[in-house]
Amino acid sequence: MEELKIIGVEEGVLKIALSGDIDLGNADNFYAETVSAYAATPADITFDCTALNFIDSTTLGTFVKILKNVKTNGHTVRLVNLQPKIKKLFLICSLDKIMEIA
Repeated sequence: MEELKIIGVEEGVLKIALSGDIDLGNADNFYAETVSAYAATPADITFDCTALNFIDSTTLGTFVKILKNVKTNGHTVRLVNLQPKIKKLFLICSLDKIMEIA
């Protein structure tokens, strides 16, 4: 999936860069690749969203599924460098209450 690039584990955090559009058409792949990377190296996850242009409601749900998966092992999900229009979606849905939005 070219919208997701595993950067690696740095300082105990699994870093993943997201780009382009993540929506109904590729949300399942986004979930599968993220969970696979997490299973290989369980750690807190930070998504760098600098190059992420668009998400839909399916993607919001996918982030929640990822959070539930990692939370069972005591890990967290953090999103950084969100574009204002995407950050607004997370805030409207109050997802900033359950995951860190920086």
